[in-house]
Amino acid sequence: MRRFSELYQALDATTSTNAKVAAMADFFRGAPPADGAWAVHFLAGRRLKRLVGGARLRRMLVEASDYPEWLVLACYAEVGDLAETVSLLLEPAGADGAALPTLGELVEQVLLPLADCDEAEQGRRVVDWWRRLDRRERFLFTKLLTGALRVGVSQLLVARALAAAFDLPRSVIQQRLMGDWQPSPAFFEALTRPDDGSVEISRPYPFFLASPLDRPTGSLGAPGQWLAEWKWDGIRAQLVRRRGQTFLWSRGEELITPRFPEVEALAERLPDGTVIDGELVGWRDGVLPFAALQRRLGRKRVGPKLLAEVPVRLLAYDCLEIGGRDIRGSAQAVRRATLEDLARRLDGGTDAAGGPLTLSPLIDFTDWDALAAERARARELGVEGLMLKRGDAAYEAGRRRGGWWKWKVDPYAIDAVLIYAQAGHGRRASLFTDYTFAVPDEHGELKPIAKAYSGLTDAEIRELDRWIRRHTLERFGPVRSVPAQQVFEIAFEGIAESSRHKSGLSLRFPRIVRWRRDADAASVDTLADVRRLLTAGRPDPVAAAEDS
Repeated sequence: MRRFSELYQALDATTSTNAKVAAMADFFRGAPPADGAWAVHFLAGRRLKRLVGGARLRRMLVEASDYPEWLVLACYAEVGDLAETVSLLLEPAGADGAALPTLGELVEQVLLPLADCDEAEQGRRVVDWWRRLDRRERFLFTKLLTGALRVGVSQLLVARALAAAFDLPRSVIQQRLMGDWQPSPAFFEALTRPDDGSVEISRPYPFFLASPLDRPTGSLGAPGQWLAEWKWDGIRAQLVRRRGQTFLWSRGEELITPRFPEVEALAERLPDGTVIDGELVGWRDGVLPFAALQRRLGRKRVGPKLLAEVPVRLLAYDCLEIGGRDIRGSAQAVRRATLEDLARRLDGGTDAAGGPLTLSPLIDFTDWDALAAERARARELGVEGLMLKRGDAAYEAGRRRGGWWKWKVDPYAIDAVLIYAQAGHGRRASLFTDYTFAVPDEHGELKPIAKAYSGLTDAEIRELDRWIRRHTLERFGPVRSVPAQQVFEIAFEGIAESSRHKSGLSLRFPRIVRWRRDADAASVDTLADVRRLLTAGRPDPVAAAEDS
């Protein structure tokens, strides 16, 4: 554990990517397989299931610290992080430098067994370990215990470090890290073994991610160098067909095959050694709202009723493997032609209307102005905008600027009034940074419409924090209500009906655009105004999609 704690401190102390990669590579070279496996698990962003609840841990801290509960809770409210509060309030009882378990031993012999203990035994064991550890180790122990460890590195950086430590191609490490794996010595040894060209039959490829278009389209060069298609409002997925078996993976590396039996059925017609990248969308006479698709995502398996209510399609837009051969290095235009040829061989056609292989249709355009006009139709189709893919681009891993761009439609925007505020976490724990906004209904009663915490500058956050403290009306635990006076412009990507919200509406990805100091509460949008956005400009999406 001590070596991993030292690694955590090294990663936390630098913003240099190269320094982080070097520190991880040094750790991996000297790590026993079990420690290496768990380090990969945590550094790649995976976590243990929460073993002890936050409220229970706070009670343990009160009992172990001999401080009054009000003082412990006040310290926690000020710091905003339970692990840091524990590390600061307790002093180690044992001598610093005492022998500690390795990372693998700590997880498997100390942390995981807590799940089988009653509360009293959990408390005894956790407090005992808090007292054995120094301040930095205690912080790390608590983070692992709560499943809240964040290290400031990505899976891509972890792959770079492993590739450097074991002299392997980064692409090999990246693919080995995809999919469903469990941290074990065998996993770590398989992850770092020499490349023999083999691929586990279920394993997907790392997803290629588009960057937001941040420049004029004219700067991209001749339109003929680019392929354009719709940016569908669904979930990214890879369909893997190898050795007579089918695997459907989400971008979050979750195996979701049982939730989409219709996609699994169509995959039976694909030849072995085929991997397709595409978008899962709800589809009935056109694209269904994302909220409909979410009903499928929340189930392990779906019954006949839900299958009928929310049918789906996998709109394919890239071919990554054909005949067992990895073709990601081929040009985008070549991979698209391969995909279309596959569709023809399956008698599926090449449009978005159906068939065993449904292709995401390409948009025919000759100049950038014409493509901008197509983008303006995006909301009519229930899509998010356009994807631009350079014809000679390879299929990269992760986000690589230049090959794929996402040109999203301008977001919706409304004016709403601030009604509640809550303190943030981490470095923002002493400031009110999490806000709830509302709009009036037909009776003038304010209905919460969105929560947002991003979009203001640090100076604006401090100014608003002072106003909130001076104008607090009521306190509900950590939440404060304030007079409905401060107006903000809120942007969001989509809107859907929702029985879970008092307004009856759910906004997708809300964020603050600006503080409307020039406006008063009487000028904000109404609930009726927001509700009209539900159907505005979406007369017949399927017809428009098929005409594209």
